[in-house]
Amino acid sequence: MKRSKASTKKQQKRGVDFKKIKRKIGRKLPPPKNSTNTEIKSKAIILPEQSVASEKEGLAVNKKGLTLKELLQQTSHHNSKVRRDALIGIKDLFLKHPTELRLHKYAVIEKLRERIGDDDKVVREALYQLFKSVIFPSCKEDNQGLFISLIMAYVFNAMTHLTIDIRLMAFKFLDLVVQNYPPCFISYAEKILQSYEDILRKNQFYLQDKGKLKNVLSGLVRCLLLVPCNDREADSCEKVMLHAFEPNLLTGSSRFPLIIKKLKDVLPVLVNCFQDLIPLVHTMPLLDAQSFDCLMGILQSIEIIVRSFIYGSGKGKSEYELPHGGPNFPVGGGTISSLLMKKLLVVFPLNPTRQLSEKDDDRYFILNILITRILLQFSEWICPPSVVLEKFLEFIENALLRKICSGTRFGRAIWETNMLSLLPFLPKLISQVARNWSFRLLQAFTKIFKDCHPESSLKMACLSTIEDMLIPKGGVCLDSSDPEILDHQIAWIRELTPLLILLGDKHPPCSQVVLRLQLRLGQCALVNSAFEGEYEIMQYSLVEFYGTFQDDGNICYGPFVTLPRDSQELSLSCLYYFANLDSPLLKSIASCCLSHDLEPFILFRIVEVLHSAYAAGHIRITDHICFFTILLSSFKVFPETIDPVSENDTKITNRGTFKSVTSVVCANLLQIGDSSLVFEILEKITFGQVLLKPSLDNACAMLRMLAVMDCKPSRLSEQSIITLSTFLPGYLIDVVQRIPEIHDKPTSVPALRYYLLPCFLLFDRSRKLLALVLKTMGSLITESSSLLFSPKHIQLSTDCSSRINAIVSILVLMHKEVKVQKIISSHKADVDHMLQKILSLQSSEETSMTIEEKHKLHCAFEQLKVLTSTSTSGVPAI
Repeated sequence: MKRSKASTKKQQKRGVDFKKIKRKIGRKLPPPKNSTNTEIKSKAIILPEQSVASEKEGLAVNKKGLTLKELLQQTSHHNSKVRRDALIGIKDLFLKHPTELRLHKYAVIEKLRERIGDDDKVVREALYQLFKSVIFPSCKEDNQGLFISLIMAYVFNAMTHLTIDIRLMAFKFLDLVVQNYPPCFISYAEKILQSYEDILRKNQFYLQDKGKLKNVLSGLVRCLLLVPCNDREADSCEKVMLHAFEPNLLTGSSRFPLIIKKLKDVLPVLVNCFQDLIPLVHTMPLLDAQSFDCLMGILQSIEIIVRSFIYGSGKGKSEYELPHGGPNFPVGGGTISSLLMKKLLVVFPLNPTRQLSEKDDDRYFILNILITRILLQFSEWICPPSVVLEKFLEFIENALLRKICSGTRFGRAIWETNMLSLLPFLPKLISQVARNWSFRLLQAFTKIFKDCHPESSLKMACLSTIEDMLIPKGGVCLDSSDPEILDHQIAWIRELTPLLILLGDKHPPCSQVVLRLQLRLGQCALVNSAFEGEYEIMQYSLVEFYGTFQDDGNICYGPFVTLPRDSQELSLSCLYYFANLDSPLLKSIASCCLSHDLEPFILFRIVEVLHSAYAAGHIRITDHICFFTILLSSFKVFPETIDPVSENDTKITNRGTFKSVTSVVCANLLQIGDSSLVFEILEKITFGQVLLKPSLDNACAMLRMLAVMDCKPSRLSEQSIITLSTFLPGYLIDVVQRIPEIHDKPTSVPALRYYLLPCFLLFDRSRKLLALVLKTMGSLITESSSLLFSPKHIQLSTDCSSRINAIVSILVLMHKEVKVQKIISSHKADVDHMLQKILSLQSSEETSMTIEEKHKLHCAFEQLKVLTSTSTSGVPAI
């Protein structure tokens, strides 16, 4: 329909409201005419200290620039990723700034403990790693009581959470706490054990995922190992109880019955877990690692609990006694023994349903060993049927003979480790089983003892077991009257000394175990005639242990010399219990005394022990004196130069030690018995050594022994006097030449007197000896003077002048000694004869001397002349 023309005209007549202006493309619109300019121009305002970075200056921050306060606040954020990043940031901060943790540790722990029960698994794991790697290692030296009390409440709270994963993480945290602070378990034992009991009752979680059960059981085993099973552990537990911030906690001794009561509830739960897992294991083609770890954790826990029950029943103190008077108290409608017998021991031995690898064989071996140990622990209350008992005994025999475990290197290590735990039960088991089984087990044990390595821990465990089977204690004792048992015991005893020599000085702890067993055997041999003969025979094989004299005169020292002092003490204590110490062993001991490596303390200890053995009638008097003579005649004193000032410095010389030994020997000789008999034996032995021309110090020691045992008038025989008269002049000359009397060194006078005194005492007791010595010295004045024009003439003449000076010095020293002075006055003719010889030597033209030698000779002559002109009062004329 068309519009009308009238309307079209009306529209054309209307005016235009807004006129549209057409603009060219690219041009800007001009500003409106009525627009206001709002642009403000100003300079930049600089405000210092306004940036966020400047506010944190001087504060410790992590790599993202966040402070500890900010990070702790973020741990409570609603977003789990923020909470996790905050924990990672705290770890980074503490690693970069360790002082932050030391300054704020309690505030940090108080805040972080809230995350133990966090809903997010990643957050919980991050918190666990933070505590494990940073917080716990840094806070070990701090107050443990407050530290633990801040954490444990939240750990226990998380253990009751409805979510199983949070509960398992709480047990993981508990295990971490116990690892770092073991005493805390005793403080919270009831709550901890109750929590383990609750989680183990929920078998639906571990039947589906054995890895979770494995983690729970490993923590339980760690806790149970802290339950005291002997007096030493109980005392240690008492000392380290943490109750500073838990005033209501009981002490260790009063808590033990409460712990035992709770363990009584845990044991049936563990047995049920074992019973639930066994069918699953039998259906598996292979015994996987998780199933093995779970079974092993259960059996280890049961073993520890049983051991704790037995310890509690054996305690005499009322605070440790069990409520039913013994470990076999009622549990679960029966007794512990019936529970173990019906549900645990009845499945023994665990065997694979098909042929498995060597690794699986080792796993079954470990599990069977654990079951065996549980039976042996509780053997007094469990009476298995003979068929079951035969299975256990056969398994033990095969285990000892290593017929079960694999032959791989790993298998041998497993076998040796498990044998260490099985051997302590053998003595009691062998004494209780039937005779045929006791012989079979003894034979297997003897084989393992002989075959294992000398320095191995298994050898040490065998030695400990042997001690239990040789020496009665705790009511366990093998019947030595049985010939077959005695044969095995003798075989063990005969292995000890060869083992000791084989160990040498390379394995001191092992040698100490052998020596301790020897000592206990020696103490037991005094009351057990069956072992006495074997112990006596042992001394002949010990010769190599101490030392031996070689044909060329050298000494081959045994390992005794270089062993630690405590091992040497044990060895010396063994010597006392030999009923008859023969001369070969005494000679061997004397040889090791000559070593410079032997400590002076041990040297004196040897002399003390042997003298005690002599006093007890274990050493013959001749052998005892012979030992003293060998010691003093063969001891090597160093250096040869005598310096009285430094003789007490053991780093420079051993002369002081030798003098002390000589004094001890002389004192012991006086205590031996009849002095005339002792002197007679000593005289024969000593003069045999004198003829060998010993060194100055050794000669002095032997002379002192003679002087101590001699009396007035002298007991010296005619032959001894003649022998001494030819020896003493050379000895005296050697003394005064090596220790000249220097007036500005007062220490030289006591040194001279030490070496000369035994000679003076012998002179006082035997005038004949003095007369012969004076004659011999007189003959030495002109000795070699006829050897003119020989190549040695100059040296001999020099020796002659020095020798004459020495002889005159000896006479002067004799004159100073009051007792000798009175005797020498009766030998004035001999002294005058010496004076005449010196005078004739001076005037002789046959000897060629230097001016210095002539001067020395003249001085000696004048000195002797003054001595001969002494008045009757004993005072020199000048």
